[in-house]
Amino acid sequence: MRADARKNRDHLLAVAGAAITEQGVDVSLRDIARRADVGLATLLRHFPTREALLEALLHTSFDELTAKAGEFETSSSPEAALVSWLRDCVAWTTEYRGVTVLMAAAIDDPESALHASCVTLRAAGARLLTRAQAAGMARSDIDGTDLFALIAALAWLGDQPSLAPRADHLFDVVASAILTRGGSSEPEEDCRART
Repeated sequence: MRADARKNRDHLLAVAGAAITEQGVDVSLRDIARRADVGLATLLRHFPTREALLEALLHTSFDELTAKAGEFETSSSPEAALVSWLRDCVAWTTEYRGVTVLMAAAIDDPESALHASCVTLRAAGARLLTRAQAAGMARSDIDGTDLFALIAALAWLGDQPSLAPRADHLFDVVASAILTRGGSSEPEEDCRART
């Protein structure tokens, strides 16, 4: 890619990132082009679909979250690795409101520009979950697909103005539900007192 084309592409990604952060993934492509001071045709020449734009924008983040899973896998206990990675994923999804809807759809659509990245990310989480399950620290009746769905659900909570203040507490509730008593950081009597 020529230097000027790379510069234009990077500019479009920066503008798109800001627009999506402000308005969510459903922001108009025409609005992104206008903000970038280019025509819609120029934007579409670089990114022919919304998913192609999102894949280019999110690819680095997907790679970073996948790499973090690998780091946690070798540097943390199974339950700490799983919860830390889950927390990082949920925190990341709050940057781009609505992205989890697209990610969930992309998992089942091999033609989606986001498919490969989403499948790789889900597999990274599934490895952490399997490791925690093998250590007896996580429920055995959930899998990577369930974990991915929980990330989407927790991200949705963060997108709801009336529920956002409770998002951290609800994350802790969900994390505790994933972990078995052996992996829970709360004493058993504290858990009973809250029910």
